[in-house]
Amino acid sequence: MVSMRREVTVGLVAVAALGLVAPSASAATTTIRTGSATGAPYSGNVQVSLLGPASVTTVFGTGSCNQGSVSASVQSNGTNLSISAASFTNNPGPDCPVPGTSSSVAVTTQNLPWSGGNVTYAPVAGDRDATITLTVAKVKAVTKNVPLLGTITCYYGGSVTASGYNPTNPSRPDTSVNAAQGKIAGATLNKINSGSSIYCPGTASITGNFTMIGQSSSGAFNQTLFVTS
Repeated sequence: MVSMRREVTVGLVAVAALGLVAPSASAATTTIRTGSATGAPYSGNVQVSLLGPASVTTVFGTGSCNQGSVSASVQSNGTNLSISAASFTNNPGPDCPVPGTSSSVAVTTQNLPWSGGNVTYAPVAGDRDATITLTVAKVKAVTKNVPLLGTITCYYGGSVTASGYNPTNPSRPDTSVNAAQGKIAGATLNKINSGSSIYCPGTASITGNFTMIGQSSSGAFNQTLFVTS
């Protein structure tokens, strides 16, 4: 009998990908701005990039991806957050390794675009400035060289919530990077039975940090973003 007791972390999805926000319990409004906390409201495309390795945890081991990018768009009031493209790989790779084993994981996004996300101004003293909630339609995780099982294909979906940080927040994940940042800490995705192996666990856990940069009129992604009331 194959032991399924070992928990593992397998490459991020995105995620990265991504900073999205669930509605705040308060009546505070949300405005995404450029340049500073008092800058002009921003609506448009957002480039999301991994800030260090990201991972997804399942019973098959820990697969860590060190490269990832997400193409998103959002309205200045934080609504209509949508993910149009996302990729997560590793260098060397492209599959994401499971440390301490010969296994690796290939993570791919499915059923894009993912819509229905939002960013909400929801500050916590000494911590975040906002929350970010993303509806993950479908993610495919193929784990290779699983002992006694070979290759296992699993699909997951659900809602992922991240903490969002302004570029000047001293609590942001990487204070050496002057950009809006997000942090996903053990968010859970649920197994999609259709197409998944019977050996796939019922949930997968996602962890990772990322940056978020807006697009200028020239097409370059160089706009510093802030989430305010």
